[in-house]
Amino acid sequence: MTLILLIALPLGGGFLAWMLGRFHAQAARWVSLAALGAGLVLALNLWAEQVGGEVLPNDGSWLVEFSRAWIPQLGISFHLALDGLSLLMIALTFLVGILAVGCSWHEITTRVGFFHFNLMWVLAGVVGVFLSMDLFLFYFFWELMLVPMYFLIAIWGHERRIPAAVKFFIFTQASGLLMLLAIVGLAFVHQRHSGELSFDYFDLLGTPLGGVTGMLLMLGFFFAFAVKLPVVPLHTWLPDAHTEAPTAGSLVLAALLLKTGAYGLIRFVVPLFPDAALAFTPVAMTLGVVGILYGAVLAFAQTDLKRLVAYTSVSHLGFVLLGVFAWNELALQGVVMQMICHGLSTGALFVLVGALYERTHTRDLTRLSGLWAVAPKMGAMGVFFAMASLGLPGLGNFIAEILVLVGAYSVNVALTVLATFGLVAATIYSVRLVSRAFHGANDGAWKFPDLSAREMVVLGVMVAGLVWLGLYPQPVLDAAAPALSQLLPVMPR
Repeated sequence: MTLILLIALPLGGGFLAWMLGRFHAQAARWVSLAALGAGLVLALNLWAEQVGGEVLPNDGSWLVEFSRAWIPQLGISFHLALDGLSLLMIALTFLVGILAVGCSWHEITTRVGFFHFNLMWVLAGVVGVFLSMDLFLFYFFWELMLVPMYFLIAIWGHERRIPAAVKFFIFTQASGLLMLLAIVGLAFVHQRHSGELSFDYFDLLGTPLGGVTGMLLMLGFFFAFAVKLPVVPLHTWLPDAHTEAPTAGSLVLAALLLKTGAYGLIRFVVPLFPDAALAFTPVAMTLGVVGILYGAVLAFAQTDLKRLVAYTSVSHLGFVLLGVFAWNELALQGVVMQMICHGLSTGALFVLVGALYERTHTRDLTRLSGLWAVAPKMGAMGVFFAMASLGLPGLGNFIAEILVLVGAYSVNVALTVLATFGLVAATIYSVRLVSRAFHGANDGAWKFPDLSAREMVVLGVMVAGLVWLGLYPQPVLDAAAPALSQLLPVMPR
C-alpha cells in the first residue's frame, strides 16, 4: 500500500489543511508540511531499498507494484508501479512541495487553507502521473493537476491572473483531450489484434500499429506532452502563467508540471510508438534545438524578471526534447538530470524573484540596480542560481546538458552543434540578469530587508542539491539506470 499512501498523503493533507485553515492559518501550513515530509521520507526509504537491491524479480527495474480492477468491463484498472525513474521524480515532487509551502509562508495571507488544498492536490496529481501504469488512470491524474493549478493562478496570482489562468487551462485541456482520443484509439487497436480491451501500459506495449495509424496516435500523445514541456510553438501559455502565478505556483509549475511532459515523452511516446517515434525523430530534435535557441533569445529580450526566467525554461527544456529523441543511454541520463536540476535551479530563481517582488513591488529589470549592497544574501543567491542556469561546471545543470549533447552528437551532429550555442546564449542572459539587478549604483534608492532565515533555508536546500548533483551525480544515475535499461531497447538505432 506504499504507492497508495504516496498519493493519499497529499490528498488527505490538502483536505485537512483546508478544513483547519478555516480556523487557523498556521495549522494549514504545518499540516501540509507534515504530509509532504512524510511523503518524502517514504520516497527516500524506497530509494534506500533500491540501493539495497530489494526490487521486484520480474526485470530488475520495478521496485513496487499495485494493481486492482477498477472498471473491468472497460479494461480499466487501478495499476500503479514505481521504478527508479518515477522514484526520482516523486522524491523531487515532495521536496519541491515542502519548499513551495515554505516560500509561501508569509506571501499567502488570504484563504490560506484553500490555497494549501489546491497546492497539495496539484502535487497529488503529479505523483499519480508518475505512478500510473493504466493509461486511463494516467489521464485521470493528468487532468487532476489542471484544476487546482488553475485556481492557484486565478485566485492568488497577480494583476492579469484570470487571462493567464484561462490560457493555461485551454492549452492544457485541449492537448489533454487529444491525448485521451489517442489513448482510446490505442486501446481499440489493441483490442482488434488481441480480442481484449485493455488500457494497461504493459498490455499496450508492442501493439502492432500501421504507419499512418501509429503516427497519428503518437502525435496525440506528443502534443499533450509538448504543450506541458513546453515545446515551441506550443509554449505561449507558459510566460503568462509564470508571470501571474504566486511564487509557490511558479515553483511547482517550473519544477514539476513541466517535468510531467518530459516524463510522458520517456515513458509513453517512444515505448508505445517506437516506429513512429523513430520516423519523427528529425522533427522532434529540430524542435528541441529551436526551443533552446528561441527561448534563450526571448529570455535576453525580457525586462520582466518572471518572464525572463520563464523563457529560460523553454530553452533549458529544449535539451530534454533533444535528449529524449536521441534515445541512447547518455542522452537519457542527461534528460533525467536536466529534469531534476532544472527544477531546482529555475524553481530557485522564481523563489528569488518572488522574494524581490514582495519587497520592491516590481519585477521590472530596468528599475532594479545596485541590490547587492542592499541585500547581499539575495545577491549571492542570485549569482549562484544564474550560474547554475548557464551550466557552470561543478553544478548539476552542467552535467545534465553535457550528457544530452554527447548523447545527441552520435545521432545528429549538426543539430547538436547548434544546440551548443544555447549554452553561450544562457551565459549572456544570466550575466545580464545579475549585472542589471545586483550590480551598479542603487539608482532607485532601494532599501529593504535581506533574505530571512526561512528563505535562506528554502534556497539553501536547492543550493545543496545542485552542488551535490554537480559533484556526485552517480546516485541519481544509478537510481534511473534499471528503468532506462528497460526502455533503451525499444527504439534501436
